[in-house]
Amino acid sequence: MSRSPSPRPGGWSSPGLNMPYDSGGRTSPFANGSSSSNNVTWASAQARSANVKGYTAFAPRNQGFFGKHFRRLSTSLPFSYGEKEKLGRGRGYQGNNKLLQMLNRIGWSLWRLRKPLGTVLTILLLYILFYATPLHRAYRRSSWFGGGSKFVIILAANQGGGVMEWKGPREWAIERDSVKNKKKYTQKWGYDLEIVDMSTKKRYAHEWRESWEKVDTIRNAMRKYPRAEWFWWLDTNTFIMEPTYSLQTHIFKQLKDITYRDINHYNPLNISHPLTDDYLDPETRSPVGDGKVDSINMIVPQDCGGFNLGSFFVRRSVWTDRLMDIWWDPVGYEQKHMEWEHKEQDALEYMYKSQPWIRPHLAFIHQRKINAFPPGACGEKGDDPHIHYSEKERDFLVNMAGCEWGRDCWGEMYRYRQLSNRLNRNPWEKFKDAISDFFKARRDAKKKKEEQQKKTN
Repeated sequence: MSRSPSPRPGGWSSPGLNMPYDSGGRTSPFANGSSSSNNVTWASAQARSANVKGYTAFAPRNQGFFGKHFRRLSTSLPFSYGEKEKLGRGRGYQGNNKLLQMLNRIGWSLWRLRKPLGTVLTILLLYILFYATPLHRAYRRSSWFGGGSKFVIILAANQGGGVMEWKGPREWAIERDSVKNKKKYTQKWGYDLEIVDMSTKKRYAHEWRESWEKVDTIRNAMRKYPRAEWFWWLDTNTFIMEPTYSLQTHIFKQLKDITYRDINHYNPLNISHPLTDDYLDPETRSPVGDGKVDSINMIVPQDCGGFNLGSFFVRRSVWTDRLMDIWWDPVGYEQKHMEWEHKEQDALEYMYKSQPWIRPHLAFIHQRKINAFPPGACGEKGDDPHIHYSEKERDFLVNMAGCEWGRDCWGEMYRYRQLSNRLNRNPWEKFKDAISDFFKARRDAKKKKEEQQKKTN
């Protein structure tokens, strides 16, 4: 209240005091019509003020529908949101219940981290959907991203049962493991798999054409997959040891570094190279052809005996069509089928020696890149660093070549299958195996100790 002097006689009016507003006998503005200059009490003045403002001056808490509703919402919030109240009263008190306190802290922490946590969960969900659905195969097959549709793997199957051999349980087991291995690999990287029934070689028996059907099979695959560029032939006795290697990263993105065209780099057949005839063009007389990666149309590994066609690549091109026509020409096998022990393999070696146009477009690859041998093939020790499989360097593929001649094909296939599974374990599998090996070592040590005690007693 202002301390300035009142212009009215008697001073400022004070509602609730036992004195009139106006000493001149004026009526109070708060007085009702039935009274004239009566004294105004505090309760009547408060009631009149409430009537002017349009709402009651006092309303108890938690009364009415909305008050109770918002009260319930506030009690459901974490304790840190509510106002601090005295212990033993109100919604915030939890006594000695540590579990509820811990849950409240966890809820508050999750609420604060809702944005980064939501982002992480979204990324995890998209990752699972990508690999749990055919989306990842479509991605890897697309020409813009993975490029898997450019590659076709041709696998020989059902090799037994021809006119010269029979097929037993072990051969069936080898074929089952080999086919399963190639299917898993092609599904992972989006390649096409063509499983060839080699029992059809019966139709070539009258022509002495058994084992020559690789050429005809590749030609059929090229017609079946018109958009594919590279075709990879694999024998049945092969096993992909490292399914995490794609053909693009393992071979074709570094083709210039892992291939060589000058056969003098490794020449077990002692083929004269390059040709020096004057009538040949400079490219044909060059030991490396034109030296360009784009001109490579065939990739062949060499073992200790020469060309090896258990695992090789052929590219779709005019040059390849011409090679297939000559390779499959009946004149060659009619005249040389008794002389060529390795049939189509010897035929390719003969064409490489005698046909100058083949050399500039045929490249050789280091054998362990696509066709490593186990011990017993090309040497009993298996210690040739250019030929034999190396577990330490994680070679891509192993070929049990010649295992049917005095070696155990099924034993070798089983061994390398188990080795591949062990080398490609995920972190969880490695952890479980480590725990298992730990307890196994303890059991063995305890058993050995008990045996020693028995011997001493």
